[in-house]
Parts: sequence; C-alpha cells; structure tokens
Amino acid sequence: MLGLLPLAFGVLSSLNIVNALGQTRCVEFNSSPSSFTVVQGGNAAPILLAEDEWPGVQRAASDFADDIQRVTGIKPSLSNSSTPASGASKPIIVGTLGKSSLIDRVINATQMDVSPLVDAWESFMGMEVKNPLPGIESAYVIVGADKRGTIFALYDLSEQFGVSPWYRWADVPVKQHQELFISSSGCAHGTPTVQYRAIFINDEQPGLTNWALEKFTNGTGSPGDGSPFNRFFHTKLFELLLRMKSNYFWPAQWSSAFNVDDPENKVLADMFGIVMGTSHEEPMMRSIPVEWTLLGKGDWNYTTNSDFIYQFWVNSTIRAKPFESLFTMGMRGNGDLPLGESTNIDLLEKIISDQRVILSNVFNGTDVTTIPQVWTLYKEVQGYWEDGMKAPDDIALLWSDDNWGNIRRFPLESERNRTGGSGVYYHVDYVGDPRDYKWITSSQVPKMYEQLSLAIERDAKRIWVVNVGDLKPCEREAEFFLNFAYDSSKWNLTNLDSWVFAWAEREFGLDEEKTGMVVDVIGNLTKFNARRKPELLNATTFSLVNYREAETVENQWDRLVNVSTELYNQLSKDAQPAFYQLVHHPVIASANLNKLLITTGKNALRASQAFLSTNELADTAEKLFEQDFDLEQAYHSMLDGKWDHIMDQTHIGYYYWQQPMTNALTGLARVQSRKQVLAGVMRIAPEGTLGAWPGDDMNNCPAQFSCPNFTMTLDSFDPITNRFIDVGAGGPAPFTFKASTNASWLHLSTTQGSISPDNLEERVWLSVDWDQVQDGDNFAELVFTPSAADGPGLTVGMRTAAVGVNFVATKLNVSNNFHGFVESAGAIAIEAAHTTRNNSVEGVTWAEIPGLGRTLSGITPWPRSGANGRNFTAGEGPSVEYDFFTFNTIQDSGNVTVVTHVSPSLNANGQDRPLGFAAQVDDLPAQSSYFMPFAVPGQLPDVWNDFVANSIVPVNMTFSGVEPGAHTLKIFMIEPAVVVQRIVIDTGGLKKSYFGPSESVHV
Repeated sequence: MLGLLPLAFGVLSSLNIVNALGQTRCVEFNSSPSSFTVVQGGNAAPILLAEDEWPGVQRAASDFADDIQRVTGIKPSLSNSSTPASGASKPIIVGTLGKSSLIDRVINATQMDVSPLVDAWESFMGMEVKNPLPGIESAYVIVGADKRGTIFALYDLSEQFGVSPWYRWADVPVKQHQELFISSSGCAHGTPTVQYRAIFINDEQPGLTNWALEKFTNGTGSPGDGSPFNRFFHTKLFELLLRMKSNYFWPAQWSSAFNVDDPENKVLADMFGIVMGTSHEEPMMRSIPVEWTLLGKGDWNYTTNSDFIYQFWVNSTIRAKPFESLFTMGMRGNGDLPLGESTNIDLLEKIISDQRVILSNVFNGTDVTTIPQVWTLYKEVQGYWEDGMKAPDDIALLWSDDNWGNIRRFPLESERNRTGGSGVYYHVDYVGDPRDYKWITSSQVPKMYEQLSLAIERDAKRIWVVNVGDLKPCEREAEFFLNFAYDSSKWNLTNLDSWVFAWAEREFGLDEEKTGMVVDVIGNLTKFNARRKPELLNATTFSLVNYREAETVENQWDRLVNVSTELYNQLSKDAQPAFYQLVHHPVIASANLNKLLITTGKNALRASQAFLSTNELADTAEKLFEQDFDLEQAYHSMLDGKWDHIMDQTHIGYYYWQQPMTNALTGLARVQSRKQVLAGVMRIAPEGTLGAWPGDDMNNCPAQFSCPNFTMTLDSFDPITNRFIDVGAGGPAPFTFKASTNASWLHLSTTQGSISPDNLEERVWLSVDWDQVQDGDNFAELVFTPSAADGPGLTVGMRTAAVGVNFVATKLNVSNNFHGFVESAGAIAIEAAHTTRNNSVEGVTWAEIPGLGRTLSGITPWPRSGANGRNFTAGEGPSVEYDFFTFNTIQDSGNVTVVTHVSPSLNANGQDRPLGFAAQVDDLPAQSSYFMPFAVPGQLPDVWNDFVANSIVPVNMTFSGVEPGAHTLKIFMIEPAVVVQRIVIDTGGLKKSYFGPSESVHV
C-alpha cells in the first residue's frame, strides 16, 4: 500500500526542444554554420547598448555579461557605443523598441521586421542580422517590445547558457562551457499569458526576517519597525524575480513597510523594472498595519476617520506616482482582518470611489481607467462582490484561493468581459485555520497545475500573485507558478512532469536516469507532505493497527531518504548545497518528523499494552526530536552559515492554528522498567488490534475484561498477503517462547524466540499455503508459551502463562471470466486512474492528472471547457467504469457503500453550478452528489477545515440490492472540475484509517 510511487516524467524527447523551463532552445555549445558566436577561442562577442536605453536594461546587460563570464570564464566588453571595442565585427546588440536609438538605427539600416513587437507587452525577439551598422559584418540583435521584454530576453539566454535563476538564492552551480553559440534564427517570445506575475513575501517571521537581519543589517533593522528588508535585500530579490520572468511584487507586510524602511526601495524597484504593489489588504500603496502604526491617527475606520485616512492615501499615492505601480483598492480591517460589523456595501463603494478620485487628482487628471488597479476578493471581500457590490469595470478582480491552494471561485462567463480582467491570489504558505503551514514545501505541482489551468481556461489572466511566505522553503513551487503564468501553453497533462524534469536537469546537471530519480523524489516528497501538512500531523494520524498504514508511511519515507541520500552523495561538492536546500533537507527533515510522530504513537500504544518496549520507543522519540534540531542546524551551518536562521520555523507541538513558540514534544509514556506486568512475563499483540494478551485490556473485546482469544483473518485476495504477531517483554524478566499451530497450512516465520531487556520484541510472521486449504473458511489455533526462570515476584503462572490466537484463512474464488478488482476483508479499494473503461461524451473524457492527490493520481473530465463548458444530467455524461467482485454485503443486507475520494474543491463555477458527479452500480438508479456545501458569500463551508486538513472529501453513497458477485461501478461527470482520486467500496469490513485499504487485487 502506498509505496514509493514512480512518477512518469512525460515524453523526455520533448526536452530536446525545451530549455529554460519552457523557452524554445536557441543556445548551442558547439559551432555550426547556422550559429552566432558568443564565446570561442577565449574571445567573447562585445555587448552594445545605446546610452538612452532604460537603466534597468543597462543593469540587466551587466548581469548578462557577468553570466557569460560565470559560464566561460571570459567576460565580454559592455559599452554604450555603436561600434564594438577592439575592432570586433560581430557584437551582440541589445535594445528596446522605441527607446534605444541604437536599435532604431539597426532597424532603419536592415529593415528588420519587428512588427510582432509593436504594442506588445514584454515580448522580445533575437536573431543574427547582417550588416546592421556601418563597419559591423553581422550581429546578434536582441530587441524587446518594452524594457522588461529586453530584460527577459537577456535572462532567458543566461539561463540557457547555464545560469539558474537560483544561482544565488539556492546556490545552484553555474554550468561551465568553454564556448557559447546562439542559433542565427535566435530566440523569441510573445506576450506572456498572464500580464502581471508576482510573489508575495508574507508570514516572514521567523525564518526570512531573522536571516535578513543577520545578512543585511547590523542586527537592528530600520528605525520604527526594525525591518531588515532594505535595498540590499530587495535588489537581490528583484534580480531573482526578473530571472524568473516575474514583473510584479507584493513586499513583506507584518513587520516592515517597503516604502518607509528604505527610501531607495521604491526607486530601485522601478529602475530594475519591477511593478510595485501592496497586498490584498493594503490599499493605495500603504503598508498595513506597519505604516498605520507609525503614521496613523485615530481609528482605521472610514466611517469615523475618513478625512485622515483619505489624506493618508493621498500622500502614499503622491509617493508612488513617479514609479510603475499597481494600486490595491478597497479596504480591510487593520491587520488583515474583516472590517467591522457596521461595514456595508455602500461604504465600500464610497471607499473605492474616493480612492479613484485620489488617483485622478494625483495623476493630474489622467484617465483613471488607464491606471492599473486591483481589488482582491479575499475571504469576506468576495462576499461583498457576490452580494451585489459594484466595482468599476477597469479594476482587475483578483479571485483568491482558500489559502490551501483551492480557488474559491473563477470568473463567470458574465464577468469575463471586464476591461480590467481578473486573476488569482494563490498560497503555497499560510498562517491561519485549520493550521499554519510554513515550515517546509508541501504543495504539489500537479495540484497547482490543476487549479491554475482552470484559471487560464476561465480567462483569469490579468494578475497572478503567489504567497510564498519566507520564499526559501518554496523555491520550486514559486517558480512553477511564475513559469506557468509566463507561458501556460507549454505545459499540459501529457508533459507536466517534464517541467519538474527540466527544472531538476537545470539545477543539478545529472544524467537522464538520475534526473528521473530526482523527479520521483520530488513528486513523492510533495505528495507525502501534501496529503497532510507536516504541521497537522500527530501521533495517530496514520493507523497503528489497520492496513499497516503507519509502518507503510515510515517505509515510504525511509525509501525516499535512501534515494535522496544516494543522489546527494553522487553529486559534486559544488552541487550538494543546492540539492540539500531544494530536495535533500526537505526529504530528511520531513521523514524525521513523520518517524518521530509515529514513534510517539507506538509509544502510547505499547504503554497501553503493557510492553516494556514502551521505554525504548520513548528513547527513540527523544532522539528523533533532537535530530530535528540537528537537521535545522546542519542547514544553517552549510556554506559558512550563508542561510543561518532560514529554517527557524517551529513545527512540532501545535495546540491550535498558530505556530508554537518552540518545538515541543509532549505526552511520552514510560513504564516502570523493574516491575513485572501482572499477567505474566510475556506480552502478545496480534496485528489488527489495539489490544494485548494475556490479561485485561480495554481494546481486547467490547466487555473490556475476561476477553476471549483474538481471532486473526486472512483471505486469498488480500493485497497484504501475510499477518504478524508481536511477542514482547512484560517486564525485566527474560524468557524464551515457543510458537505452535495445529494447522499444517499455516506457516510461522519462527517457532521459538528469546526476549530480554536487550531484545524487547520479536515479530512472528504468519502466511498461508493456499494450495493446502479448502474453499471457504479454514480454522487454526496458535499457541505462544513462555518459559522464564524463577525470580523475585514471579509465580509459576506468570512465568508460563500461554496465549492462544485464533486464525481464519478464507479461500475465495471468482468467476473464470471475470476481470476486475476483487473484494478482500469486506472492502474494495481502487485508484481512480485504474479504470476498466473510459467513455467519452461530446469530446469530453476523464483524464488522469499524474501524481495529484494523496495516493496515486487524480482523474477529471477533460477538456474542462469541452462541450462548451456545460454540465450533464446524472448518468448521461462522460463516465469511467470499474468492474469489481464482491463476496459480502454490509451485514448481509444487500447494501454496499461506495466512498468516492474527491479532491477538495470549492463551488468555483458559481452558485448555480455546484460541483457534482454521479455514481451507479450496475443498473441501479444513479445517485448524484453535490458534495460541497455552499457557504455564506465570502465564507467557507463549516466542514472545510476537515476537508483541507485531510486533503480529501469522502463522498458516501449506499446502494441496495447488490448481491455477491460481479458488478460494475460507473462514475459520471455532472460538472467540470471535479477531481476523483480513489474509490473504496465498503461491503461490511472497512476499518478506520487515514488512506483506506491498499488497492485491491485485480484479476
């Protein structure tokens, strides 16, 4: 069950034409007749720019020259001149259309066709041009439609040369090449899919703040708020953003104020080419709560203090006027809270009206509709919109997710013609209910793709913002978000894992086989952390007794650690720090946390079962707890402490949603190591029960005392093909034991053993020789008999008290012509992607999203805009079928319960289009489920915290009149955007666990 899942990484041949994570490759490392020489024979092509070029382009060109030197060791000259230095005849000419006089000359001299760039946003083109200027034989000419188009063109080449955007921020080594060439036809890119693409630094304490205090200040930060986020921090971040084709930024807010902390912040952002904004709850370029705390007077209340707040916004608008900005409109309560109860739609409409008057006045009567503005429909603010609040058509609507990566609503068809467009505010980090998740990466690229591709389809493409928290734990996910926003056309269901493959190949330079291993590690790391966020785990999240769930989880992490360690050890020393930050530390730290919490659960269980191993488990838990800090320190000490404090985030010992003030391990149990258990020297714990024998235990039977022997069962179709019994010490007295059975078909892994304080437990495995048993139930009895030497306080009964265990082996058969999934132990489990038949209707079919979800993957109707985006009547839409065979029904009633595990998704299609699907068993009436309750506008359903905590929505449907035998289950599409991960059919034996049974045997 739930093994280490190999994740196919798409059609690898596609990587031959994909580089720089989605860009068409134009860089070569060997000369060809159709290539332009950048570096060869120790010489580099000079770089020419016009003196009147944008300062940000001039600065990026300097980075470009440095990048060439990083790759080849040769630094090209960089000059504001129309002729190359030192007589070189083949330069690289860089410039922006309509801004660079040098580019104007080239276009006039060559009639170069730049029509694709005219009035285009952030587009660029590059090609070799003959005789571009007098005295220049040929040149590689880079032209940007605007300043960021030119900047992106330069950084795109740098990335293809071998400089990762994360060369500084994650210490990715630069790939070395002696020679560099660009194909003469060059690289080009049109207008990005999403116009404004941003990250939001948020929840920045403790990691990023403490790190920046150490690295960029004298430890005190700026006056007033102590913020470390000054020009030295931001300029390095701006470069990273531009290298990832981001153009927009929401700065940290909780203990900093971008425009106040360092007067150069805003100047440098504009010079670099970054459009500045403020978060969803910080209107008019003001940092809230910090600037209000520093500069505000009175209450943050527009009803009682509008005059002061109005002027407060006037001043910040004047401050922002010289720089490229995107203004956040509206108003929330101070500190990212809802406004007061007296707030109403009329007031909010007045607030936005007044804000637009401010914009018009400050911008000297400029048409306010031409000034970029956004209103974020976050939490209760969405409710204002849905309750009828009006907002000017040119203001972009930013639809929010639920803070857990599930978009609350997409623009309806009637909302898609707004001139301001719409977009998405998304989270890969969050502080709030049901629990903070900040410590380590726990968002899946497939899940992000599933939600964000819906945003593309529904035309939410004006603005995308991703909340990345401290940034460092979420590097890969932040880049996927920005990369998909930059060009969504590159990625689809058939090549999604190719993005991760290309990312891993770029960062670590491994061969194809090992890069594929990295893809598997990353896919499983994020899957394991996403199925329940690390901060939400506890000692009993995973069942300790059913379906070997906890042990399977431990084994999964062990295998992942082994593979990651193998890869880490094979990397060169200069590549290991990047792999450690981006892959290995998240793996080993997450594995350690899971093992710690499972061990504490086993500790409590063994204490209740009166096993002396309780204490050993407590010792192991304490070691794992301390090892958690060791791993944090290892991260902080690498590279001479470059990333000190980045992993300061606490993550163990949550009591409620907010982070604990320190990691705390509570509740470890101990037993008295010198005291014998009352019932005897030996303890027996059969698989499948919380109880233990001999003696009384509340879990041994409903009566809780004088319980009979435990009965173990195994049938011939169980995917777990054996059982075990743990034999352990009930005190300090050593003993030997013998195990015997009265059935020749029941095989024991051992028939004797020795237990002592040095060997506290032994596991006896039980297996059945199915060739020796008859059809139906076969009964056996096992007896475990201890033998201990006489000792203080030990009676004869305590030394020799035998324990019996009953065993029932059930041999089952299915029809010879049946092919499908077979019931075992009263349940059938099916991964949704393992369909028997997939039936399309009107061009829509169910398609697999590889790697999505808790176990294997998810399936969803595709294309989601197929059949004109319409819905279907239950039983008439595209369907998937699963053939299954049952031996039982619930209490012989003829009833079975189908539990469909659906991804948490909200009713994002609108009030009249709730998410829904239908299920049908055989020809019984199809049952519909609109499984997601609606909530008050702007709120979430009451059950939502449970759904996102468990990363699944279980949908139960009971079907009557299902006799034992062969059957077919059908799942029908009703609405698009439903994602089904798994199906469990309960025929009367389903046990409590987090995931459910292992997938059933398929014959």
